Amino acid sequence: MLRAVVATLVAAFVLPLSVTSVVSAEPTASARVDRVESLTARRSAVFVYSPSMQRVVQVQVLHPAGDGSRPSLYLLDGVSAGAESDYRESTWTQRTDIVDFVADKNVNVVLPIGGTASYYTDWLAPDPVLGVNAWETFLTKELPPLIDARFAGNGVNAIGGLSMGATGAASLIARNPDLYRGLAALSGCLDTSKASAQDAVRGTVAYKGGNPDNMWGAPGDPAWAAHDPYALAERLRGKEIFISTGNGLPGPYDVGPDAEALDVGGPLEVGAFVCTIGFDRRLRELRIPATIVYRPYGTHSWPYWQGDLRTAWPTLERALGLG
Repeated sequence: MLRAVVATLVAAFVLPLSVTSVVSAEPTASARVDRVESLTARRSAVFVYSPSMQRVVQVQVLHPAGDGSRPSLYLLDGVSAGAESDYRESTWTQRTDIVDFVADKNVNVVLPIGGTASYYTDWLAPDPVLGVNAWETFLTKELPPLIDARFAGNGVNAIGGLSMGATGAASLIARNPDLYRGLAALSGCLDTSKASAQDAVRGTVAYKGGNPDNMWGAPGDPAWAAHDPYALAERLRGKEIFISTGNGLPGPYDVGPDAEALDVGGPLEVGAFVCTIGFDRRLRELRIPATIVYRPYGTHSWPYWQGDLRTAWPTLERALGLG
């Protein structure tokens, strides 16, 4: 199944698609903080009851130790979404040095835990394996007021993610342009208009046991266009945008016993590379400025994303009002 996902990603070329109207989820009953566990002076685990998802969701927040208002960066995970740690933490904190990287920065970094193969979107129907997914409602309506109230948020937000999380982050900012001022999308596919790209997304969901029809319906359903960053690219005008990708060729982190599997990470990054070229072209057609980095090497793996976040930081600083 994973090889099928890789094959369809590699085939995902960009085709124009007209913009359709976007229907956001209606506000639900009030979410509430169930409990907060202080992990360190700069890291807290916040357990939030989400009415839209009908369960308590853990979110970890990296935050300054002192007082004073600050902006918030919402950072989304890849397809496993914390499964590697049995959902004790985000893969960002497990596989990168983000805790140390943001320790001297006046920003809240909000890391949702869970959402395997969810694309951080509101699904059309509950899934027997992946459960109730209403991540857009949770991340854009339920969670931000709670984060701002508890961690001195000033209402300025940016969003980023990698792989599945990059696709999700781009969709969220395009659908909620009043909430976020910037985007950092690392090794993602920001176009779900073409049939091959839809097949790749559907294959990712199926790889984790979900029924893809429960997310945005069958291929060609209007819900696909309503969540497609390529189709909604005009909504990114005025945002700070950073996009990065490797090209699948082995690089400095693809050697040695700890390297990711080249036969998987290479083709997956080729797919991200192809998608990025098409999305880059779309932004240029619309004359929307963006910082787009094409690394001359690198597979679909965490060491590269750690470096990409550093490269993205000046863009995020501007979006967050820190630069």
